[in-house]
Amino acid sequence: MVDFSKTSKDRLNTCDPLLQKLFNEVIKTYDCTVICGHRGEKEQNEAFENGYSKLKFPKSKHNSIPSKAVDILPYPIKWNDKSRHLHFAGYVQATADRLGIKVRWGGNFDGDQNLDNGFMDRPHWELID
Repeated sequence: MVDFSKTSKDRLNTCDPLLQKLFNEVIKTYDCTVICGHRGEKEQNEAFENGYSKLKFPKSKHNSIPSKAVDILPYPIKWNDKSRHLHFAGYVQATADRLGIKVRWGGNFDGDQNLDNGFMDRPHWELID
């Protein structure tokens, strides 16, 4: 059985308990790493300025305490492996559906089952209010 590294656990622990429940279930069968949970003002504004986020602080779901968003990818990370990211997204969504947790993936923000053509944030997962 796979488990999160200490760094990933620490990052996931900054997230809402529902996100923790979801990804603690995912890690049981799909090796992944947590890139980011909660982001403070400095980190959020840097993410915005560097083009990794469309939102300034405090508008991102990463900015709440606990965080309502998490950035996570399959391990080892291969940033440009789109097909691997899509496979992981399908697995996460199926797990969320099974657990009854409502989430939105950053590759399909509008939830229409078509990949977004504009800003695509493949590591991003957020709770739906």
